[in-house]
Amino acid sequence: MKQTLHAEWTKLRTVTAPGWLLLATVVCTVAVSAATAAAAKCPSTGCHQDVVRLSLTGVHLGQTVVAVLAVLMISGEYSTGMMRTTLMATPRRSTVLAAKAVVLMGVVLVAGAVAVLGCLLAAGLILPGNGFATTPGRALLSLADGPTLRAAAGSVLYLVLVALLGLGAATAVRDSAAAVGVVLGLLFVLPILTQLVTDPDWHRHLQQIAPMTAGLAVQATVDLDTLPIGPWAGLGVLAGWAVAALLGGRLALRLRDA
Repeated sequence: MKQTLHAEWTKLRTVTAPGWLLLATVVCTVAVSAATAAAAKCPSTGCHQDVVRLSLTGVHLGQTVVAVLAVLMISGEYSTGMMRTTLMATPRRSTVLAAKAVVLMGVVLVAGAVAVLGCLLAAGLILPGNGFATTPGRALLSLADGPTLRAAAGSVLYLVLVALLGLGAATAVRDSAAAVGVVLGLLFVLPILTQLVTDPDWHRHLQQIAPMTAGLAVQATVDLDTLPIGPWAGLGVLAGWAVAALLGGRLALRLRDA
């Protein structure tokens, strides 16, 4: 396993695209959050917005870049024929997939942490100028605050799970465009379809199983009782989607030729 991990890390860091995609994850996530914070206004009657969730809005865009990175990590090898070489060097296909997952988790964890911290820093500097009150001697957005820390850490884990979902989908379907379409469809199209359901019970249930709607519940810090699903439970739903995708990809990798 150690040699396989080293090989996957070498492949990742010696290709240009992953580095640019990781940089794009950070830049896009922070930029969207900063723009959202700049556009947010606190009326004189008082603010009722979830400031932490507002500050982490950029994760909605960042997850798209992460999904593309995860898909290209394996589909690129299929398109170039490199996968045959990889499987000749490591015949145990489950080991190959596990090594890719570990390396992917590592780089997305780092990039996600930088992006989330950047979001909180940018919003913390911008929001006070838009009327959002701060406590004397304490930052508007502080990781010393339990809910804020949970939302920040959960957002990083959310990006990691989206990456694993993308890796599993790409392993199963192999084609880059198809895999990106599947992942983005699950993340963005499913919540849109949920809005078309008029029955309140079914609407709530669909929100509870949609990977993005459920997973991003971890960012909420106020009015938790109104959420369709709890913060950590929602992240668990996304984890279930990621595990299912990886298991499906593992099965496809074992049953089909490279």
